[in-house]
Amino acid sequence: MKVYQVQDDFGIDNLRAVEREARSPGPGEVRIRVRASSLNFRDLMTVQGSYNPRQKLPLVPLSDGAGEVLEVGEGVTRVAAGDHVAGIFAQKWLAGGAEQAPRGSTLGGPNDGMLAQEVVLHEDGVVKLPAHLSFEEAATLPCAGVTAWNALVTGGGIKAGDTVLLLGTGGVSIFGLQFSGLCGARAIVTSSSDGKLERARELGAWQTINYRQNEQWHKRVQELTDGRGVDHVVEVGGAGTLMKSLGSVRVGGTVTMIGVLSGVSTELDVRALLMRSVRLQGLFVGSRAMFEDMNAAIDHQGMRPVIDRVFDFEQAPDAFRYMGEGQHFGKIVIRH
Repeated sequence: MKVYQVQDDFGIDNLRAVEREARSPGPGEVRIRVRASSLNFRDLMTVQGSYNPRQKLPLVPLSDGAGEVLEVGEGVTRVAAGDHVAGIFAQKWLAGGAEQAPRGSTLGGPNDGMLAQEVVLHEDGVVKLPAHLSFEEAATLPCAGVTAWNALVTGGGIKAGDTVLLLGTGGVSIFGLQFSGLCGARAIVTSSSDGKLERARELGAWQTINYRQNEQWHKRVQELTDGRGVDHVVEVGGAGTLMKSLGSVRVGGTVTMIGVLSGVSTELDVRALLMRSVRLQGLFVGSRAMFEDMNAAIDHQGMRPVIDRVFDFEQAPDAFRYMGEGQHFGKIVIRH
């Protein structure tokens, strides 16, 4: 079978297609024909070597992929041949809080990921997919979808009438916009592109802010909410946006840190937390149980993930380069 792997050094130019021998599943395992995979910013950082410079190589990247079960090993009961499934991000995080998340079990680093024609995973590490989704749509769910679900629903406790601030229009933010709508909450979306903001409004955004035209965008958020602030911020920017996110949230509100697009370290004025009783929470995707709860909601509502562009398997390196340009709206997918 063919896989892509980062060879003996980091960098997109070192992402090469190679042949590996396919193997049959052992007891408790399933063999999956991967039909599509999707990219997250973490995947780009991993390939470039900035996510974990000590990552052992070679590595098959990408945590997110969907396909069909070809064969099951002895004792498998969760799935059967022919089922449409996706792998979960942390293969051993089945339920419970973050303390139950084994960091060493994540796909696409440190373990081989989904940018392969076939993978073998333990049955505990896969979930069945909503029947109305294509493989390309389903491949977007494991990381970005579950992260947004955990930030707003499982961990955030979002309810009808809440207001959510979503930074940018990447995968997590667009899932956050869709989940806000499902829960009856209203969303404010930021972007530097008026075209993307128009698309966000078409998806149901209540308000939009061009952060290039409104550099003090946290003040605009306060204006839009009559000085109250938002209930939830899904913070994907990191160091460069955190203080403004804290300036956007209401007293007693929540800022969930899930990304580092604008840097990893900054000086923090803790008064923004103390005086306004703000909860600042880091988040590491989510468990299998969260994934299954999210799938039930997606299935019930007939929701479809937003895909910006689909690349063919032979164009995988180009998909990483495209993500590096930062111009996408929603998810970038590779069709196997």
